[in-house]
Amino acid sequence: MSKSPMLRFVTVDREMPQKRAPDLRTEDFQEIYGEFAAEKAGEQAGRCSQCGVPYCQSHCPLHNNIPDWLMLTAQGRLQEAYELSQATNTFPEICGRICPQDRLCEGNCVIEQAGHGTVTIGAVEKYITDTAWQEGWVKPITPAAERAESVGIIGAGPGGLAAADVLRRAGVQVTVYDRYDRAGGLMTYGIPGFKLEKPVVMQRIDQLEAGGVEFVLNCTVGEDISFDAIRGKHDAVLIATGVYKARDLHAPNATAPGVLKALDYLTASNRKSFGDEVPEFDNGDLDARGKRVVVIGGGDTAMDCVRTAVRQGATSVKCLYRRDRDNMPGSRRETQNAEEEGVEFVWLSAPAGFVTGDDGALSGVRVQKMRLGQPDATGRRSPEVIEGADYTEEADMAITALGFEPEDLPALWDVPELTVTRWGTIKARFNTHETDLPGVWAVGDIVRGASLVVWAIRDGREAADAILDYLSQSAQVAAE
Repeated sequence: MSKSPMLRFVTVDREMPQKRAPDLRTEDFQEIYGEFAAEKAGEQAGRCSQCGVPYCQSHCPLHNNIPDWLMLTAQGRLQEAYELSQATNTFPEICGRICPQDRLCEGNCVIEQAGHGTVTIGAVEKYITDTAWQEGWVKPITPAAERAESVGIIGAGPGGLAAADVLRRAGVQVTVYDRYDRAGGLMTYGIPGFKLEKPVVMQRIDQLEAGGVEFVLNCTVGEDISFDAIRGKHDAVLIATGVYKARDLHAPNATAPGVLKALDYLTASNRKSFGDEVPEFDNGDLDARGKRVVVIGGGDTAMDCVRTAVRQGATSVKCLYRRDRDNMPGSRRETQNAEEEGVEFVWLSAPAGFVTGDDGALSGVRVQKMRLGQPDATGRRSPEVIEGADYTEEADMAITALGFEPEDLPALWDVPELTVTRWGTIKARFNTHETDLPGVWAVGDIVRGASLVVWAIRDGREAADAILDYLSQSAQVAAE
């Protein structure tokens, strides 16, 4: 009987793929982590303890069967590992790169709790699917039979694309409408290439298109086509628009030249990576080169901004956050990467306003020093202003990364009967994702508020299953 390749966490230390040195990786927008070699991937996968209650799986929003595909990888059965991974996750190669594993699967690994260091789940997941693409194991979508029903999906982000994949595999005709010129949503234009190289996203979109998904791009619902027209064209409609409206910072001179919104800044950078013409970047407005940059916020979007500014050649990059390191919402791994790349974090600091020069352009950020007071309703300690401790942080560019809010879709789409919550998100049923409008579903950030790609994928897959049930029931009623 052969020796089991598993349970090696006692003799084999945790190891990540090699990370490029900061002085090298800040010269480009390529991903910073290398790829596991086959032997190393198998060795790291073999550290899994195969525990009876896999907390990694239960803390994954998609409930990926992580222990089993780790075991298959350790055994060298990579194609089977890929098939198992793909069974529950539409985009495993994307989740392997951008999921905050330290807060989800890896952060709840049993051997991590025992002090042996977590299994490198995300890196193995990335390796499995990258290998699948290279070896041709990722097959085109070929439905067993075509169906006459059609579904219109508004939004080509992860939620909409995940639903499109499930529906198309079932033979349903799928049309995806999106306001941008490329599909992918924030995976394409919001997340920088050093975390998610764009060919990784484009290959999945190409797969969907080759499998029969129709994309209608540069199409703004409410302007180029009405919501009612989309409802009239399709048997069911899925809303997966995401949330793109930046939270405003109400402070003096907040609209001065040089004060930018995070998504405008990141989109311009990502468009340049595609080779697009971006006049606002080319004239210097959205380019950090040679500038003193201050980013305001403590989430993953703020981390994307500071690390982008470093790569663009900023003179200095500082990040202001009103709480301390232990209370910031962003990934600890991303914070560490940013610090390695030369970003300075100014904790317990909040903007009080912006200072402009004689020409009206930004010259500094007025900063309030903070301290942490009593916990708020969420249990986090609330920041309080320290009176008389204000100072000015010199800056030529300030980027606000304070989160996103939903657009007023009932007004923009002239559909007042679309029910929203008091936060402006669409109200949808928890399990089926159906809205109060018959035949209309909603998923992802437009329901949850700004959240993770992996949650959008889960929502899209669940909604697609509910839509398939709805279409089948409708067909049965029509036949009776």
